[in-house]
Amino acid sequence: MSPQARIYKAVAKIPRGRVSTYGAIAKVTGTHPRSVGQALHRNPDPSKIPCHRVVNVKGYISDSFAFGGARGQEKLLANEGVVVKKNRINLDQYGHTPKA
Repeated sequence: MSPQARIYKAVAKIPRGRVSTYGAIAKVTGTHPRSVGQALHRNPDPSKIPCHRVVNVKGYISDSFAFGGARGQEKLLANEGVVVKKNRINLDQYGHTPKA
């Protein structure tokens, strides 16, 4: 399986209403956090690969979210019950550690 396919598979496992980080996805897929970001920027199927559920290590949403900018990502997360305050998500409350 390609690194990109492993990334998409891991992101698809993030449950609704939860988020993971680029670093956590990178760790379980044997890739680099930047590779995760690049793969998600080219997401071929956002309905099955919920890239809006991936944030940075400090819980901040992306200013360059590929599908509508930071406001688009915030809206998608809010629709799932995730609270975003000042562009940040409480990872203790909403964080999810993916499995390989």
